[in-house]
Amino acid sequence: MVSREQKRAAVLHEKLQLLRSITKSHAISESSIIVDASKYIQELKHKVERLNQDMATTVPQINSNNKTSWPQIEVETLEKGFLINVYSERSCPGLLVSILEVLEDLGLNVLEARVSCTDTFRLQAFGGENEENEEAIINAQVVTEAVFETIKNWSESNEQG
Repeated sequence: MVSREQKRAAVLHEKLQLLRSITKSHAISESSIIVDASKYIQELKHKVERLNQDMATTVPQINSNNKTSWPQIEVETLEKGFLINVYSERSCPGLLVSILEVLEDLGLNVLEARVSCTDTFRLQAFGGENEENEEAIINAQVVTEAVFETIKNWSESNEQG
């Protein structure tokens, strides 16, 4: 019969091995695994700080009506697809086509979409991967960055025009 202490030790060992694999540690001792995990967490904190600094340098401009001029983007990865929401407090002529083109370039098919382009811009789209691209897993961050870059390019081209 296995004692409670042995079960607890087995569960702790299993959790440490999971932590070891997540942090890609090659350590064997428990204390070394924890030290590696701590370093990994610090690295992640630094990455988040850098991303926040990068985002701060690309903050949308505020127009005279105190409304942000860049749309808000939310991308959610689903089991076999994605859900994307883009919203702006102002109309964005031509932006819909640009977003649909970048989704196609990423190998994504829009299966259903709701769009409003009158006084505001709102896009809610549900889609999936192209059948030819089954090995690729949709990454919400990649889609978000691609749509963000598209919006940035669209905004710059509208400022010049």
